Amino acid sequence: MRGPLGAVIGRYTSSDGSAPNDGIIKHNRKCRDITFLVIFIAFWVSMIVNSSFGFNQGNPLRLTYGLDYEGNVCGSKHRHRDLTQLEIRYWLNPNQVYESGLKDGELKLANARTICLLDCPAPTDDALNWVCDYPDGEIRLKMNDWIDRNYDYFEFLTPEMRNSSLQLQGPCYPVIFPSVNVYWSCQYIARASNSSLRHWQQMGGVTIQEDMIIDKSIRRSMNSRASVLKRYVADIGKSWPVLIVCGGLVPLFLSIIWLLLIRHFVAAMPWITVVLFNMLLISVTMFYYLKAGWIGNDAVTPIIGEHDPYFHVYGRELTHIRGVAILMTFISVVAILTSIAIIRRILMATSVLKVAAKVIGEVQALIIFPAIPFAMLAIFYMFWISAALHLFSSGQVVQNNCNNTNCCAYDLVLKKVNCDRCCGYSIRYTPHITIAIFFHLFGCYWATQFFIASSATVIAGSVASYYWAQGEASPEIPFLPVFASMKRLARYNLGSVALGSLIVSFVESVRFILEAIRRRTKVSGTTPDHWFWRMAHYTSRGCLKSVEWTIKSVNRNAYIMIAITGKSFCKSSAIATELIMSNILRIGKVNVIGDVILFLGKLCVSLFSALFGFLMLDSHRYRSSHNKVSSPLLPVLACWALGYIVATLFFAVVEMSIDTIILSFCQDSEENQGNAQHAPPLLLETLDSNQEEELGGLGSNSRQTLISDMPPNVGSVIAQVHQKSRSMGSRRNFCSHPDHPGLNRFTGTRRLWPWILTHGLGLAAGYGLGSLIFGYFTSKSELEKKQQELIAQYEQHFQQQEKLCSDLAASNPKS
Repeated sequence: MRGPLGAVIGRYTSSDGSAPNDGIIKHNRKCRDITFLVIFIAFWVSMIVNSSFGFNQGNPLRLTYGLDYEGNVCGSKHRHRDLTQLEIRYWLNPNQVYESGLKDGELKLANARTICLLDCPAPTDDALNWVCDYPDGEIRLKMNDWIDRNYDYFEFLTPEMRNSSLQLQGPCYPVIFPSVNVYWSCQYIARASNSSLRHWQQMGGVTIQEDMIIDKSIRRSMNSRASVLKRYVADIGKSWPVLIVCGGLVPLFLSIIWLLLIRHFVAAMPWITVVLFNMLLISVTMFYYLKAGWIGNDAVTPIIGEHDPYFHVYGRELTHIRGVAILMTFISVVAILTSIAIIRRILMATSVLKVAAKVIGEVQALIIFPAIPFAMLAIFYMFWISAALHLFSSGQVVQNNCNNTNCCAYDLVLKKVNCDRCCGYSIRYTPHITIAIFFHLFGCYWATQFFIASSATVIAGSVASYYWAQGEASPEIPFLPVFASMKRLARYNLGSVALGSLIVSFVESVRFILEAIRRRTKVSGTTPDHWFWRMAHYTSRGCLKSVEWTIKSVNRNAYIMIAITGKSFCKSSAIATELIMSNILRIGKVNVIGDVILFLGKLCVSLFSALFGFLMLDSHRYRSSHNKVSSPLLPVLACWALGYIVATLFFAVVEMSIDTIILSFCQDSEENQGNAQHAPPLLLETLDSNQEEELGGLGSNSRQTLISDMPPNVGSVIAQVHQKSRSMGSRRNFCSHPDHPGLNRFTGTRRLWPWILTHGLGLAAGYGLGSLIFGYFTSKSELEKKQQELIAQYEQHFQQQEKLCSDLAASNPKS
């Protein structure tokens, strides 16, 4: 059995009458879970080594721009050629593009000859325009002069070079088809210019294929999954100012404002939070509708720069935006219905938040403390995002193998048509790069959980000092308790925090891998068809999500016990679990609605960050030129995620305050025979109101009838006894009710449904079986039976009290 916590954390008279000599926090602690701290440090070293590989091998420009016929990345500077201004990739040979679109064609689009240009060339009516290779060999032109001449030096070619060009083997190629800039690649429009085609035929050029295939071939390549993923990742790099403002500064400001409002306007904040959440959710949904093209004419377009308004190009990004718009619509409807369902519970949340507001008022450093882990996380995320962009682009540029294909091209250096090394270039990703990327993603999640857990532990230690000093600003509380708690964490408990965050990260990674396998099997058509296997499949998903949530909840309470007792993670988890399991419904009754309001508050901050991100990405800077993002989807999602993490750091002040006070109250009651000696007055007042609400429908009318029918002196005595017992009952019965165990078991059940409704969206298959079993044991008929039994017990109790008081009044009429 665990010993009394009072002897560990505070100075008060314990149950045996002895008084410890230490202060509020004892300092005779030991370093715990050192092994996992060493593992965490080794993991960070591995993260640095892994990131250095990306910085050495990667080039984020590969995610946006294509490769030319020399293997150079457009838009970047190379050793022998400066392509900084030339960002757009253009396919020189239209017949190669046509052949790559044929089903039985041997030539792949990746092997078609490409070049980097400043803009997409267009045919003219009065002459035939040409696009020639980079000036080299006998062509004595500088790159700037070549650009000024619109990439045309056909008049300088020798007769041999001209004949080669008329065979579509270069070094110059005719501009027959108009093209448009689609994600920095010139996509052909399958409408050949009649005048240019006539000039080409008059010069004796080979036949050029005119077919829609020439359009579809490039479009199919641009909409491939790999290309879309690269553009999404590149959008993160282009929108880094948006991430800093909307993912860092905006949620920081909003979180501090929310804490200050909780401190001074706690009664109104639950209502404001619920209303603001629904308004922001609807606003973000409307922005998705705008970008989907369902409202107005501002749909996401893959075309960059000015173009023919009657020409439209399909992009998969638009499909993704419309899918998210439908999902947001469903979430908005469910959120509004859920908000209506919890209106009656908001008052309960107000009473719970008052306790946290009192703590923030006494330990005011808690408001600004989350800025410390926020600054650490900000530095880490800047490093991590930069390393991630380099890792995603760290493949090796290699020349393709295209034997037996028609890729011959004139070589200006060799002065002849070369058919040996004429294949195109591509970026090859090795398996170890994939492993490095997954390792990098896991490191991000683990580090995030570590910083959040460390912040929660420091807050728990500070609030514990407040509670065991009897909820007042006592000289027994250490000077600047937040910094004292930080010192204890850094000296003794970093290993325990590393272990707890590792467990959560591991479970989440397993769930992610299983989800990836599920998607792979769904795409390959191997999803189980039998109803039993489908039920097992979806139930396992829900159960794994449930396990993840349970571990996070247990970890949060374990961090509280780590801050209080200084014990290891496993021991602290056992202590916290024992307290929770013995008082599960009482803790859920008081804490569930408060958690819902805090969760909605986090969503308010993150949704406002996403909304502000939409507004910034809608500016001219990110809609044109080289900073254009392919879709606002991923940057907005990143702003939402970063905003939620920042809000979690700051809202943990309220969340951990409530949880720490409740666990300390339970332990205080247990150590002192059900009479909590160190509970703050505001906490007792809150519990009184909750106790009154809980017992309001269980015999209150009977009690009032009995008291009203008694003589005045007897009724006064009974009222005083009842008031005293109710006051003491809030101390004794909040965490345990030995006389009425049925009350603990059944009356708190209805308070769990708002949590189930909020956290169970999308997991109905997983939680359905558990909800069915739970509902069987808490059916309405059984609950009413228990209530009737309790009413009968209360009536019998007051009848005995009435008889006793009547006998006393008869024996002593003067009283």
